[in-house]
Amino acid sequence: MASAPGTPPGDVPVPPLLIACALGIERLALRAGGRGGAPGPVTVLRTGMGPRNTERALARALGDGSEGRAGAAPAAGVIASGFCAGLAPGMHPGDVVVAAETRGPWGVTPCTATDVLTAALARAVPGRTVHTGPLTASDHVVRGQERAELAATGAIAVDMESAATLHSALRAGVRPVAAVRVVVDAPEHELVRIGTVRGGISAFRVLCAVLPAFYEWHRSLLLPRR
Repeated sequence: MASAPGTPPGDVPVPPLLIACALGIERLALRAGGRGGAPGPVTVLRTGMGPRNTERALARALGDGSEGRAGAAPAAGVIASGFCAGLAPGMHPGDVVVAAETRGPWGVTPCTATDVLTAALARAVPGRTVHTGPLTASDHVVRGQERAELAATGAIAVDMESAATLHSALRAGVRPVAAVRVVVDAPEHELVRIGTVRGGISAFRVLCAVLPAFYEWHRSLLLPRR
């Protein structure tokens, strides 16, 4: 019987999908999205905050770097997700950021099939703005002037784990990687201000809704390239 549209043939091995986040509340939101529609095994991994915790967690989860080699199991696709700080003027809590690349101490990591992911997210969270551009790393919460300085580099958002996640994932083997973050604070909506609890709730609800887009991205990678 022929495969359904967008579904790989039955004899094609389906690699797993690993979604990495730092915080328990991020994992709660991502798990709340359910698993229906996933083309293969899905793991939501809580890494802990910061690049060092992220590197250790990814190394444990992905092993010794044999994934993707000839004769080995198909390499897991990896998505770094969770919340972030927006850098561009006009951003609001609940906006979605799709990284075109991540930037960190290890250099620049290009992301895979960002066009597919951006379109899928626009369908998954209608009415929300989806931004695409560089996502940069910081080892601390960014405020005020530092936010402006990072924006001047061309980055549109910042977080502490995405760059480390993607770097660690590729160090463990060749695989598709992506980073999707939901803005929880922005230049005109910093978390220190009164009333930003509502912005946090908005961001949480958006993060609950992104899984179908992740599955669509994952499924697209299994289809033959023309």
